[in-house]
Amino acid sequence: MTRSLITRASPSLLAGREHTHRSQLSSRAAPHETHSAERASSFLEARRLRRAARAPTSPRNRVVCAAEKAGPTGSAGSEEKEHLHQPRSLEGPCAEQRCSSADMHRLRTTYARLRPLTAAPHPAKTLSQPRLFSVESGLRTLQPARHLNSSVTAEPFLNGTSSNYLEEMYYAWLEDPKNVHKSWDAFFRNTNAGVPPGAAYQSPLALQGSSLALTSVQKLAGAKPDVEKLVADHLAVQSLIRAYQVRGHHIAKLDPLEISCVDFDDAPCTVGFQNVGFYGLTESHLDKVFRLPTTTFIGGGESSLPLREIIRRLEAAYCQHIGVEFMFINDVQQCKWIRQKFETPGIMQFSPEEKRTLLGRMIRSTRFEEFLQRKWSSEKRFGLEGCESLIPALKTIIDLSSKSGVESVIMGMPHRGRLNVLANVIRKELEQIFCQFDSKLEAADEGSGDVKYHLGMYHRRINRVSDKYVTMSLMANPSHLEAVDPVVQGKTKAEQFYCGDTQGDKVMSILLHGDAAFAGQGIVYETFHLSNLPSYTTHGTIHVVVNNQIGFTTDPRMARSSPYPTDVARVVNAPIFHVNADNPEAVMYVCKVAAEWRNTFHKDVVVDLVCYRRNGHNEMDEPMFTQPLMYKQIKKQKSVLSKYAEKVVAEGVVTTQEYEKEVARYDKICEEAYVRSKDEKILHIKHWLDSPWPEFFTLDGQPKNMSCPSTGISEEQLVHIGNVAASVPVEDFTIHGGLSRILKGRANMVSQRLCDWALGEYMAFGSLLSDGIHIRLSGQDVERGTFSHRHHVLHDQNVDKRICIPINHVSPGQAPYTVCNSSLSEYGVLGFELGFAMASPNALVLWEAQFGDFNNTAQCIIDQFISSGQAKWVRQNGIVLLLPHGMEGMGPEHSSARPERFLQMCNDDPDVFPKIPEEFAVRQLYDCNWIVVNCSTPANYFHVLRRQILLPFRKPLIIFTPKSLLRHPEAKSSFDSMLPGTDFQRVIPESGPAAQSPDKVKRVIFCTGKIYYELTRERKNRGMEEAIAVARIEQLSPFPFDLVKAETDRFPNADLVWCQEEHKNQGYYDYVKPRIRTTISRSRPIWYVGRDPAAAPATGNKHTHQTELQRFLDTAFDLEAFAGKF
Repeated sequence: MTRSLITRASPSLLAGREHTHRSQLSSRAAPHETHSAERASSFLEARRLRRAARAPTSPRNRVVCAAEKAGPTGSAGSEEKEHLHQPRSLEGPCAEQRCSSADMHRLRTTYARLRPLTAAPHPAKTLSQPRLFSVESGLRTLQPARHLNSSVTAEPFLNGTSSNYLEEMYYAWLEDPKNVHKSWDAFFRNTNAGVPPGAAYQSPLALQGSSLALTSVQKLAGAKPDVEKLVADHLAVQSLIRAYQVRGHHIAKLDPLEISCVDFDDAPCTVGFQNVGFYGLTESHLDKVFRLPTTTFIGGGESSLPLREIIRRLEAAYCQHIGVEFMFINDVQQCKWIRQKFETPGIMQFSPEEKRTLLGRMIRSTRFEEFLQRKWSSEKRFGLEGCESLIPALKTIIDLSSKSGVESVIMGMPHRGRLNVLANVIRKELEQIFCQFDSKLEAADEGSGDVKYHLGMYHRRINRVSDKYVTMSLMANPSHLEAVDPVVQGKTKAEQFYCGDTQGDKVMSILLHGDAAFAGQGIVYETFHLSNLPSYTTHGTIHVVVNNQIGFTTDPRMARSSPYPTDVARVVNAPIFHVNADNPEAVMYVCKVAAEWRNTFHKDVVVDLVCYRRNGHNEMDEPMFTQPLMYKQIKKQKSVLSKYAEKVVAEGVVTTQEYEKEVARYDKICEEAYVRSKDEKILHIKHWLDSPWPEFFTLDGQPKNMSCPSTGISEEQLVHIGNVAASVPVEDFTIHGGLSRILKGRANMVSQRLCDWALGEYMAFGSLLSDGIHIRLSGQDVERGTFSHRHHVLHDQNVDKRICIPINHVSPGQAPYTVCNSSLSEYGVLGFELGFAMASPNALVLWEAQFGDFNNTAQCIIDQFISSGQAKWVRQNGIVLLLPHGMEGMGPEHSSARPERFLQMCNDDPDVFPKIPEEFAVRQLYDCNWIVVNCSTPANYFHVLRRQILLPFRKPLIIFTPKSLLRHPEAKSSFDSMLPGTDFQRVIPESGPAAQSPDKVKRVIFCTGKIYYELTRERKNRGMEEAIAVARIEQLSPFPFDLVKAETDRFPNADLVWCQEEHKNQGYYDYVKPRIRTTISRSRPIWYVGRDPAAAPATGNKHTHQTELQRFLDTAFDLEAFAGKF
């Protein structure tokens, strides 16, 4: 059977390919559109080959008309048969070249693949048939429908023997219609215009010999092809589909109050039936069938749909109760994955059992808040009313994550809804929650405690859906919204590290946010930017925003500049799923997709629960003062539980009686727990601990002892670690020449049994690592050190990104050492390291500021977590802060770490001299809220780092580290001060000539840190080494009352001076003066020597700096300076 080689659609298909691809490429040129450059490259190559093959016929070749080709019987003549297999000449410089057989084979194969089986027999019918899009080898093309009942004799010359010739004629015509005879031009034009093959051929005038024939040919030759319109229509439909994918969320029904505060006036959304004209379509197109592009899944099992159905399905996917933002993501597969999850018809279906589970969770969430409101109507509890679907949302995320292998979930959230989450997600005992409302409840634990809606919880239980154990941890946090975000991430990273979870498969984090805080707090941005850094990534966090469309009393239009509160998440290509929180099934589905996304791609994802706040900011607040219209609408709003119960009852999932029975059952549970709560007389804050260390403490949470072993190590260890510090333990590793000198200097110090600051730190780290203690040092530029002194990471000078960390080669079986340069963030990174330190007491976690004064951008973490965390939440933490400090003439910004602020927050009493029992030093450390030191020797720095781990408890450690002392020739320590039996010296007393004759000493100067070296140099220059004693207070807090007393008693005839290089209203003076006076029972005055009070920490003028320094040194050594003063 002879098959027709060409239909009206085939030339249209081939002629339109190049135009189609140009349109597609230009339409994808937007920065956020995902398109492969490889596809464009292959298109250009194919285009080049086609042009080579389609070169117009050489003048030497005879142009044959269609009539001549057909002959009277429709068969080709012998002369033309010879020409049929003859390649045409090519124009231009290569005119004599022939098309290669491979090129011609490619063209013929392509043509054969794309051509239809037969011609279409019914013109009127086939004109309305859709040209369907298809993809072949990555190129999108048009494809005609196939018709199998065509007449074989529609065009006699269209037979298999003429296919090659016809193909060449067609390619020549595509290049230029003048390349072929008028009869071929008319034929191809007619075919493109939709004329069926039987009518497409018209004999030329010379053969017909009539004026009627001429008119007919002219008329048909003038027919315009509809291929451009066809392609344009399909591209318009594709643009419409993409508009829904990009901006469908603009018109989604997200707001349960239907008063949406999201403003898109500057970006109208041109989708819907009424906007098809924007894309060049009309109402007449609505019932036409269009081939669906591969960038959508709305077809399900269908490859083409009428435009009306396309729009309907897009509306269902993107414009109902779910709005999806994802087209800014620059990963093709991720976009495709999201489209499939939301566009596939019928994908959001739930079984009756799933609906019953959802209803049960809604009952618990809603009735819990109603129970609290009935029992304690005048108590602040920051209830969840208006967003009760948060509870099933979180439980859905945890269920799906547990199924996929997650064993630990760490959560952080603000105060709103916290009690409900504790009760129905973490599963804290209800009586423990209810007793928090009892004003007569006594506190049993030391410390201040915290309000009930700030407390955390740790619980391990069986997940009923996955039937696996899952550990739930809700972090305690202050009212400072979003401050807990990096803390949660740090703890998550630590747990992943300790269990070897390198991909985040076992440990994950969930962060809850408020809409105003998510948009307004910069820490959200800082935390997002940690999400993909190698040493900080937690491999995907699920963010859930409780978007009640108001911030306390502030409307969104006053609270943010972006349309959504979640727009900050776009910076890390996190998909954002907006959902109407009054549709629990939509919420449940979105959370299921979010959990699957995190499990699949290990990237952040945001769920935006658009809801409302039924009460004011708290239960005692009156919102009608500031949002009268919103709250009028809220008062009319039926609860989400009522609406969902009506829905599932109407569907026959449950009966009204079953629903009411379940409500009564949970109410009874609450009442019984309320009765039991009355038996609670004592509040145990430790029952709310979010990070317990059961093996570190006794069963009741106390230290196993109250002693600290010697922090010294053997000389063999010192020498070995020193040699490692001076070596490059990797073969064929080329280091910088300057670094070679540094390592050689270290080797020389080791041979002399000395260490400087960097080597002392190396000794402490190396010895702890050998003992199995993990060490993590983080901060800006810590790998090298701000002052180029540390060099813990060596870089090969010849191989990019090849590094060596010698300290990881100290001993076999040692603990790993993590040193990582952080992003340029203090708030976020310090919070992260604080969270990391929470996970285990057997790790030394340090954060180093680039300069000490930069700690003030992390003040919230310091004030709310580090300083007061144990008092509020009975949560110990051993984080170490390294804060470079010292007046070096470098100006106000890089001089002071603001020690006065840290000392002001210390909890020891300046007016009470403590009892001095055995182990006083350790007991004092246990009672304090944190430890503040300013070491003046490498040995003392070495000891205080080791002591931090050897203590039987954990306290934050603040170290004011030096700058000039890093290379000061006198700031070196002998190995003798680091051997077994040696310890950290809280006070370094006078040990020079003045100590030999204490009765002759006229003045004792107490100081701390770098100024000691200035004082001793000046004392030596003045020859006053016997008259003036200088003592260093290395541990400022807790204050070493016992050792300071011993030093003052040793010099009974001396006046007492506190000397500091900081200004009088800064530094240590206001802290140490009352404590020294208490130590000496106020028997002698404490004189001040230092700079005068000032607003700025230091001068920016070098000369002024030196003048100030010399002035107060003169005062310090003037024995008559305070004569006659009181």
